[in-house]
Amino acid sequence: MHTLDVALGERSYPIHIGRGLLDDPSLILARLKTPRVAIVTNDRVGPLYRERVQRGLEANGVRVTAVVLPDGEAYKDWQTLNLIFDTLLAERCERSTMLIALGGGVVGDMAGFAAATYQRGMPFMQIPTTLLAQVDSSVGGKTAINHPLGKNMIGAFYQPRLVIADTATLDTLPDRELKAGIAEVIKYGLIRDLDFFVWLEGNLERLLERNPAAIAYAIERSCRNKAEVVAADETEQGERALLNLGHTFGHAIETGLGYGEWLHGEAVAAGTVMAARLSHALGWLGEKDLERAVALFRRAGLPVSGPALGAERYLELMAHDKKVEAGRMRLVLLKAIGRAVVSDTATPEQIAAAIEACCP
Repeated sequence: MHTLDVALGERSYPIHIGRGLLDDPSLILARLKTPRVAIVTNDRVGPLYRERVQRGLEANGVRVTAVVLPDGEAYKDWQTLNLIFDTLLAERCERSTMLIALGGGVVGDMAGFAAATYQRGMPFMQIPTTLLAQVDSSVGGKTAINHPLGKNMIGAFYQPRLVIADTATLDTLPDRELKAGIAEVIKYGLIRDLDFFVWLEGNLERLLERNPAAIAYAIERSCRNKAEVVAADETEQGERALLNLGHTFGHAIETGLGYGEWLHGEAVAAGTVMAARLSHALGWLGEKDLERAVALFRRAGLPVSGPALGAERYLELMAHDKKVEAGRMRLVLLKAIGRAVVSDTATPEQIAAAIEACCP
């Protein structure tokens, strides 16, 4: 087991990464103030892993309540969120009850948002079971639900008490979702870690083959990058915005198509290519670096072009992004591989041209 720390003073917490960690209840027990837990999962992950987690806790005298949500991005909304509140209230869960998110990014975001708001705040921990959640969404305290006009527009910054990334859960992950997680892994190389990007160029096939050592290294390196950024800028006032490379374009894809049509990582991959092409058009990202970035996404089996929503529709959807300030669209762009910036210098015409270059 490898352990990293997210350094946030009194709210610091560890990220445990290893194989078979679900079978070690001591990691969870050490964080409980009372012997009461509510596990939030979904109808896809729950049958695979909930019983293992629950059995280990109950064997140590912990009372466990389970909330099973429908699976999918389409259910990341108020109606489904209320299913969590309904159970917490019906079971008389208290403010001290530990809420455990067991699943991918949707489960983690919704459980975290519920924890942030139930009785004005209850402790929660993340047990991510997808690569994307293990390398990104489970770390950093972003919680949210979607709105028909924009993705993740309603939520809160609320840090977990613990993250347990059991790499064995990736054994049951479909190939498409594994590739979607790799999109977020590539992101870290592009925004701030050139050496990691070079490693990915040399080891991508090992990740696709689920080589245990390669998977563990990619998760640890990604989490280390994110932990450093979150520790420096918890509520996204500056550097943390760089973690959103490709996301403004990608969220437009997800919202425009309907949540769940494309996986988040797929939309981020296409969105990152759009951002890279815009960076190149602005004279920042060199032609060779652009080609390297596109080639790595393509090798990973990820989309490098977006759906033909039309540039006008993309811009309309992107106008709802959280990084818009004073009506100006702020985008994460690339000066070079390993060096990202937040900029509002691109004109709507330049953004539209980059979108059109990446859409069939």
